Amino acid sequence: MKKTLSLLVLSSYFLVLLAPAARGQKYEMRFEMPKHQPGMYYIGYHYRDELVPLDSVQSVPGNSSSAEVVAIFKGNRKWETGIYVLYRQGDKKPVTDFTIDGSQRFTIHLSPSDDVITDMIKGSEANKAMFLYKDKLREANNRSREIEKMKKDPATKAQAEKDMEALRAEMESFEENYLAQNRKYLCARLTEMMRHPEVPDEVEDKPLYFRSHYWDGVDLKDHSLVRTPDLFNKMNYYFFGVLYHADADTIMRYTDRLLESMNGDTLMMRYVLDFIMPRYYRSTKNVGWDAVWCHLVRTWYLSGRCPWATRGDLVYKQKEVAKLEQSLIGAVGQELWMADTNQSSNPDEWISSHRFPQKYVILWFWDPDCHHCQEQTATLKTLYDSLSAAGNKIFEVYAVGYEADVAKWKKYVRDHHLPFVNVGGSNVNIDYQVAYNVHGAPTMIILDEHRRIIMNKVLPTNQILPFLKRHEEKQKGKN
Repeated sequence: MKKTLSLLVLSSYFLVLLAPAARGQKYEMRFEMPKHQPGMYYIGYHYRDELVPLDSVQSVPGNSSSAEVVAIFKGNRKWETGIYVLYRQGDKKPVTDFTIDGSQRFTIHLSPSDDVITDMIKGSEANKAMFLYKDKLREANNRSREIEKMKKDPATKAQAEKDMEALRAEMESFEENYLAQNRKYLCARLTEMMRHPEVPDEVEDKPLYFRSHYWDGVDLKDHSLVRTPDLFNKMNYYFFGVLYHADADTIMRYTDRLLESMNGDTLMMRYVLDFIMPRYYRSTKNVGWDAVWCHLVRTWYLSGRCPWATRGDLVYKQKEVAKLEQSLIGAVGQELWMADTNQSSNPDEWISSHRFPQKYVILWFWDPDCHHCQEQTATLKTLYDSLSAAGNKIFEVYAVGYEADVAKWKKYVRDHHLPFVNVGGSNVNIDYQVAYNVHGAPTMIILDEHRRIIMNKVLPTNQILPFLKRHEEKQKGKN
């Protein structure tokens, strides 16, 4: 991986380290802003993707046109070492981030473009070091954009590529020297800790190396990290970038490894679990993600490794995991018996979801009022009809009308000549929403010849046959 280009995008610095609380130290932090509006200004810190306010003050007019608005925070207490955010009430974008690292008495003067230049800082060497780095990144960003423009012109493309290589080398040298000279400051140490790992050129499986070493150099026992957006962003990129296309078993393995590395540090464990579990719970985006949620519940919560969980929370999770596990990939799909469009109340006349000669069964839960369902049902019908005409119908479609208005559902089936096994209404042996985790339409479940679930997410119609082919190839590999 190339680290330098990633540095050309301004990284977030809103990092807050906890320090032992103390009292009795005076602080005065002055922010001079030439283009901002009067109002209530806050100092806060990031927790995940939210700002937590710590102090506030009403702005006062500046003494000159170079500082139209001034916010002065002062009082008598010891601030925790860290990097904070200055923002104005009602504004979407923070004014600036800054550090409290040593000095609690300083002045930061913003330029008209909201940049902070190092010579506009008084009383804080730590802030000078922090903004020196940011100034260099901003300069590199600007130069990089100009070079990219040059690349588009064939006459200057070759020179642009040389300029980009020179810029990379310059930034690598700058960063190396910067970190060596400024590690005594918090911002430099955390900048180094939050970088992505470099992958050696000789490594063959680079994605595997990257995800295996992603957390190298990050002190996950440092409680201060839970109060930074950097940890939030790094986790978000890891789970929903690096591991996004991984199978459920791989996600479980790397998640367990990350949690195990915390050695029972419940604060960090809770941060990680609270971050990822809502995103995997009943996920409709990726195949197998619901299995990740079930695994985390059983491995961490129900095993007694999450002491912060209340009894009510554990009872709820235990019930939910028992329900969801019925519809996970690999589970035997529960047999449905439902009435067709004749809507007979006699169970002997209901149709089974399992008893077809075809090798595969597609359980198709759809709603005639849903536009996406209409489109997908139409394309599924085209595929179904083409396979039937070719005498190669390897699956049956058990189409469940997900609609309380039975008359409307029956009319749609009739008007569109849907050739599937069409069932619906309230005449059914079990609650299929619970049995197959159906919480919206369309939902697709594919059962194999043993009526085990092999797919529990909606596939585009043109992906059904390739998916079944891949499934059969995997099965042959196991034999």
